Amino acid sequence: MKYLFVHQNFPGQFLHIARHLGASGAHEVVFITEGNAQTIQGVRKVAYRRPAPAAEPTHIAAREFDLAARRAEVVARTAATLKELSFQPDIVIGHHGWGELLNIRDVWPDVPLLGYFEFYYRTRGADVGFDPEFPTSVSDHARIRAKNNVNLQALALDAHGQTPTQWQLSTYPAWARSQIDVLAEGVHLDICAPDPNAARQPLSIAGMTVAPGEKLVTYAARDLEPYRGFHVMMRAIPALLAARSDLRIAMVGGDGVSYGAAPRNTTWRAKLLKEIGKGFDPARVVFPGRVDYATHIKILQRSDAHVYLSYPFVASWSLREAMAVGCPLVGSDTSTVRDFLTHNRNGLLTPFHDPQRIADSVLRLLEDSRLSRRLRGNARKWAEANLAMPAYLSAYEALIRRVIKAT
Repeated sequence: MKYLFVHQNFPGQFLHIARHLGASGAHEVVFITEGNAQTIQGVRKVAYRRPAPAAEPTHIAAREFDLAARRAEVVARTAATLKELSFQPDIVIGHHGWGELLNIRDVWPDVPLLGYFEFYYRTRGADVGFDPEFPTSVSDHARIRAKNNVNLQALALDAHGQTPTQWQLSTYPAWARSQIDVLAEGVHLDICAPDPNAARQPLSIAGMTVAPGEKLVTYAARDLEPYRGFHVMMRAIPALLAARSDLRIAMVGGDGVSYGAAPRNTTWRAKLLKEIGKGFDPARVVFPGRVDYATHIKILQRSDAHVYLSYPFVASWSLREAMAVGCPLVGSDTSTVRDFLTHNRNGLLTPFHDPQRIADSVLRLLEDSRLSRRLRGNARKWAEANLAMPAYLSAYEALIRRVIKAT
């Protein structure tokens, strides 16, 4: 078969399926994307240049769609060139978030289209207004609603869609959900696996050595920001450090902003370090930044308590990986996390906004070895039942066959 993938940041959410199809040697796999250095064996990248952003006079509520429309034009031109070179895909698979697929039907009107629907923006009941520390002005609601312009145009393409969790599906209007299948994303359980020897060996993280017998608390996000509860976790640190002298903390993530707004003239890390002041000990708390995947897994394997916090928004891959590794988990009691964790079964759920409750839950895990072992084992079992890569790829291929047959 001939597959065409589209995602502005290669390979995005299509890493595993594109790698699987490319490695088989039985398919021609082409990927339209912005240029970057990443490669996948058996996958041919076709790069486009990112279009210029909207001009300043464009209304703020229309700027995101303006750029999406420009991307749609560029991707359609790129696809038209492929068509002129006699490339005819059996299916197009892409992410709807940036508008890249909106004009693809103008190039191939009859080719099946499977689009990734990640999130439908709402002014109530999801991320907006969730955190009282960062209130959203009613005057900003029009801009937030307008973020769904691409979603709505994508739904109007009358093509099939996919999304990774039940909660993400629930953010979409009821009338749209029949177009979208839930396809739970997988992890490599042989790579993201418990290491029974991890606690018996010293581990160096960003200059801090965690010795055998010491307790390691971990937190990981692409960027250290409020959407992933960084501010709340930082406020839990003084209580954690005061409770146990043998405790070490690794806060993995970059200083950029993936979601939400950046603080003025600083980073969230600098801002929160200033806030907690003397409650922070640089000898016992490190910020390794973004780390390579092997290091990320080693840190999780050594973790005695992993904290995952999130606004009601899309779930991070790190949560899936932490479960597969068998981390004892403390998660925020938010809809995003409840798709994965059940309180006292495969993790502990705590109120997102309460640093003391988060610290108490972490300390409970560190002090109750029986509870920790049970939650570790159940997290791994849940991952084996729900996140196994072969099952994910098999379900993905079945969905592709069904979409092709229905078109």
